[in-house]
This record gives sequence, structure tokens and C-alpha cells, in this order.
Amino acid sequence: MKAACVQFKPEFKKKAENIEKVRAAAESVDADVVVFPELCFTGYFFQSKEELAEYADEFDGETISNFKEIAQKRDKIIVLGFAEKEGDKFYNSAAILFPDEKKNRVYRKTHLFYKEKFCFEPGNTGYFTIKDEERDLNLGVMICYDWRFPEAARTLALKGADLIVCPSNLVTPIWDKVMPARAVENKVYLAVANRIGRERVGDEELFFNGGSTIYGYNGERLAKAGIDEEKIIIAEINPSRARKKSFNDFNDIFKDRRPELYEL
Repeated sequence: MKAACVQFKPEFKKKAENIEKVRAAAESVDADVVVFPELCFTGYFFQSKEELAEYADEFDGETISNFKEIAQKRDKIIVLGFAEKEGDKFYNSAAILFPDEKKNRVYRKTHLFYKEKFCFEPGNTGYFTIKDEERDLNLGVMICYDWRFPEAARTLALKGADLIVCPSNLVTPIWDKVMPARAVENKVYLAVANRIGRERVGDEELFFNGGSTIYGYNGERLAKAGIDEEKIIIAEINPSRARKKSFNDFNDIFKDRRPELYEL
């Protein structure tokens, strides 16, 4: 099967333009799983809940429902980051949309980064996987700063993930040193969809460093984008190969675990 990451520059608060870019790619990309960046409809650098409020979407609202229809019509899995509204609360979320709408879920970012804490509630969904029998795929999702916590990817792997996707707005320069380790230590495929561009608020500017990458279960880079280009990357993956956690006749990275000795 094919996995794809769509790397582009969302324009801050230009929601209609961003949605159209995401829609066009969701419709056209030839892949079974298509992953978009974090907060891809709105841009990132909001400073307060009040500022964010008019740009947020309900998971069952019109905007996300349109992408649910694309997933069904085009027979593909779409994962995209968005600002989610639920009542008077806001979450940094990922919509996980399947051709079979009964599988649709939302993941809410567990670990909030920097000034996100001014705008969003800490995620309350926990980590989970979704089984797609048609593609023989177990899919797990984390968002951006979650990568800093090895427990996130490990939890998804222990829950059976073959592929972990990570919608992101990454600004730190070290994530691409760590992401291959997350793939290797869990023997999973890992797809990071980052954004590009800059956003400035007052005297503060964030630079989003692109480099979207799809990693194999041994940490190799199967496809990679540049740091400042709008690009769609696609890689062939075989989910079943991520399920055998042994690497020789005597060692299995999950069976060899000794959680009774770990202090977490």
C-alpha cells in the first residue's frame, strides 16, 4: 500500500484558502493513507482561546464532514490536523477519516507545546489504534510534540500500530534525529507530515522546518521532502512486516521487555 505526506505552507488565519489546498490534495493524491500537517486549516501561532475561537471546527461540523465525504468517495484514509471545538473547549486535534465512516475518530494532542497552552486543553482521548481490514493496516496517530515522549509511540506500538502518522508543525532542529529511533525501537512505519513557512506575532517569529519524512520500520528514510518546499511524498509500505518484533532467533523487542523493572 502507499502512504503519503502533504507538506505545504498554511497561511495564518486564511482558512478558506488553506482548506482549498488541503481539499485539492486530498482529492488527487494517489495513496491509501494521506497525512496533512498539524492545524493545517488555520495556521499555528494563536495567542489565546478568544483569538482561536472563530477558526475552530467541530468534528461533526461542515468542514470535517466534507473531508469525510472525500475519504469515502476516493476510498482512502485521510489524517489532518485541525483546531477542534467541543462546547467551550478547544483541542489541537487530528481527524482520522476512513472510507468506512464507522471507523472515523479524532485524536486530541496529549502534550501541548509552548504557547499552545494558552489556547488548547490537554488532549483527553489517549492513544489508540484503528484497524482497517481492507488494507490490513493498524493505524496509530500522534501529533508533533508527542514525538518527544517515547511513551507515545511505544503505547501505539503495544496497541498494535503498524504505521504511526504524525501531523506536525515542527520548529525544533532535532526531531529528525529522533524520529528514526521511534521507528526502530518499536519496529513500525512512521510518517511525519510537517509544514513549511514562517509565522510572526509581534516581535516573535516561528520557522517551520519542513523535511516531512516517511520512515521504514528499521528507521530508513523511504521518502523525504526539503525544508522549504511544498511537496507531496509517497512511499510503498507493507504493514504486515512491522508485526514481527524479533530481529534474530533469540530476541524480540516486545517479548524481551521487563516492565516490572521500569520506573515510568
